[in-house]
Amino acid sequence: MDERYSRQVLFSGIGPEGQAALRRARVVVVGCGALGSVGSEMLVRAGLGSLRIVDRDFLELSNLQRQSLFTEADVESGIPKAIAAEHALKKINSEVEIRGLVEDLDFRNIEELLGGADLVLDGADNFEVRYLVNDFCVKHGMPWVYGAAVGSYGLAMAVVPGETSCLRCLFPDPPSPGSSETCDTAGILAPIIHVISAFQVAQTMRILTGQQPSDGLLTVDVWRDDWRRVSVRGPAEACPSCGENRFDFLDGRGSASTTSLCGRNAVQIKSAKSEDIDLTQLARRLEGTVPVHLSPYLLQIRPGPFEIALFPDGRAIVKGTGDPSEARALYARYVGN
Repeated sequence: MDERYSRQVLFSGIGPEGQAALRRARVVVVGCGALGSVGSEMLVRAGLGSLRIVDRDFLELSNLQRQSLFTEADVESGIPKAIAAEHALKKINSEVEIRGLVEDLDFRNIEELLGGADLVLDGADNFEVRYLVNDFCVKHGMPWVYGAAVGSYGLAMAVVPGETSCLRCLFPDPPSPGSSETCDTAGILAPIIHVISAFQVAQTMRILTGQQPSDGLLTVDVWRDDWRRVSVRGPAEACPSCGENRFDFLDGRGSASTTSLCGRNAVQIKSAKSEDIDLTQLARRLEGTVPVHLSPYLLQIRPGPFEIALFPDGRAIVKGTGDPSEARALYARYVGN
């Protein structure tokens, strides 16, 4: 018995066969913020076979309060979260195949980024991505584990297509913009992240070892000491995804060119052009006009109170505004159309 996993193997729910199943498993974590980074660490320590981490964002100091995988040195280096996570996780367990991908998951690249996985773990920071993942997993019969947290409250649910309810069975449509609290408006406590992530990873391990996950929705408020499990039925006939086989988000009908980011006074912009941007050339062009910092992964432009983090695919995160129009104007001014 491998000494590294000996205590886990002694647990009756895992055993030698379960550990072997984990060793063969391939998981994709979508989003490597609070839930994604904590969940990734637990899975790597558990002896997963392969972990793919997909995240579009870069690190900042405010992340460290709850994203326990990262350090001040990671923030100072200016590297994206996916790369920082890959570096940290490889130091924890060199036996696991780990790959960090600095990508913005959307309907155009989801097949490439999630294809071949056994399960998807949700660490996303917006509803559009979650509904996109739900569409993909329902269509392909791939299990995924939903999770979300804000303030001191969180919720999570395992989705096994054809057996359990999916996200759209419970919530047919995403909430209207501005109707839900975010980390930026309500704050976030680190304890709720670890509670929800622990449930997500436990469900992930149950599924990967051939066992049935919980068939309910867990809701927790760690500040008010309120723990509930909401029973849900199986797939709903009226569900757009499960019942009608209509995959609006996977077909691109739910996609947006701008996205407000949770916990950030920031907007993401997707370039309408398909070709990559030469960040080095742009940095040279902007030198002397605005402060710039170029790394192998992104170009940071700091005009006045704003910051634009520009990635090679033309995607940008404009920090310092929650107004998509203002963000697009800044993008056009310094990057172009």
